[in-house]
Amino acid sequence: MNYENKKVLVVGMARSGVAVAKLLRAHGARVTINDSKGEAALGEALDALRGLELEWQLGCPAEPLLDGKDVLVISPGISIDAPFVQKAKAMGLYVTGELEVAWQLSQGHLVAVTGTNGKTTTVSLLGEIFQNAGKVTHVVGNIGYPYSLAALESKPEDVFVCEVSSFQMETADTFHPHVALLTNITEDHLNRHGTMAVYTEMKMRMFQRQTSEDWAVFNADDPGLKGLSRQVKSRVLKFSRKKEVREGAFVREGEIILRIGGEEKTVCRTEEVRIPGPHNLENALGAICCAAVMEVPVPVIRHSLRTFKGVEHRIESTRVLDGVEYFNDSKGTNVDSTIKAVETMTRPTVLILGGYDKKVSFDPLSQEIMTHQDTIREIVLIGETAPQIEASLRKAGYTHLRHAFSLGEAVEKCREIAQPGWNVLLSPACASFDMFKDYEERGRVFKKIVSEL
Repeated sequence: MNYENKKVLVVGMARSGVAVAKLLRAHGARVTINDSKGEAALGEALDALRGLELEWQLGCPAEPLLDGKDVLVISPGISIDAPFVQKAKAMGLYVTGELEVAWQLSQGHLVAVTGTNGKTTTVSLLGEIFQNAGKVTHVVGNIGYPYSLAALESKPEDVFVCEVSSFQMETADTFHPHVALLTNITEDHLNRHGTMAVYTEMKMRMFQRQTSEDWAVFNADDPGLKGLSRQVKSRVLKFSRKKEVREGAFVREGEIILRIGGEEKTVCRTEEVRIPGPHNLENALGAICCAAVMEVPVPVIRHSLRTFKGVEHRIESTRVLDGVEYFNDSKGTNVDSTIKAVETMTRPTVLILGGYDKKVSFDPLSQEIMTHQDTIREIVLIGETAPQIEASLRKAGYTHLRHAFSLGEAVEKCREIAQPGWNVLLSPACASFDMFKDYEERGRVFKKIVSEL
């Protein structure tokens, strides 16, 4: 789309909103920026826009600003069902989001990853693989670096690895990755999407513009993905750590095998994958498929799997103190993610759970904890969801519970409980918004508390 001289209202001045305003201005749009927060509250977030020819409308609602506009760009945190967004549609404005605009105005080859869990680890691993292959690589999207910032400097031969959320897909109409990977689908964000059917539909929108020239990669082990590969028009690869797949990546007798077009190649042994846990083996298998169809040689993939250390806030070893190892899994923002963290623990563990309520059931996590009672010895509950998690755990028969009013108090309780040879694991199974700005802030605070013990 050509945005030159288009009157564009950008609502939401977080990282992606600031970046897309800058990108649109670079392409000749007449941009108005808006946020319910005032300039003082937004602070240095706006520094990148100072000196640009923009209209600032901060600390006020968006709806009165719609008159005379051609385009409305909303942040991922704003629902497509918000009243002012519906009014904009009724007025005939083109309503879109930062992800879509960045796709339209960027150059390069796009690899996109979505799913409930594993997205950040998979895109980070893919970024390292492509960089090791000598490609100019931009790791962007929901991971925290806006696609629009990278689009400003992109070239046709560049590779974009984009983490895509269901929120972003609400406004993505022409978004078209050459390679698209779906890691898994479990219950999450139902406070936004309402039903699992809608949530799944948002995930599958990533594939809707693909053609027979493109590639779609699916997790063959995830029950939430059953039948979804039949909905796409692109060429399909699957990956599995439990069984052989016809085309894709799988494990055979401890070796990772890549099979495409009937040709098999051995990548490495499973124990050579540096990032721990069965869920990370799945992430690695998905990344292998994506890298292979982007023509990365197997020796480069093998080296990357052996050296990639993982991502911050995902089962991140923070400190060993008095024989106790502290793990920051603040990125465990839903039930399935925390289940995977629990499965990774091999020593007695004190687990910190709780946070913002996303209207999901904690029963699957409670049942999993009951099967890992030899590992999960005690649980400290925090945040808005503490009563719901306690009720779910007690219903399942788990009673080794304590409460804390803050993350600092929770860590102190964990230190009292944990003995030499134990772990302390922050993996809340909830978003952070009841106590923190985001999971990154929660993780940084946890690490600071632990470092000061």
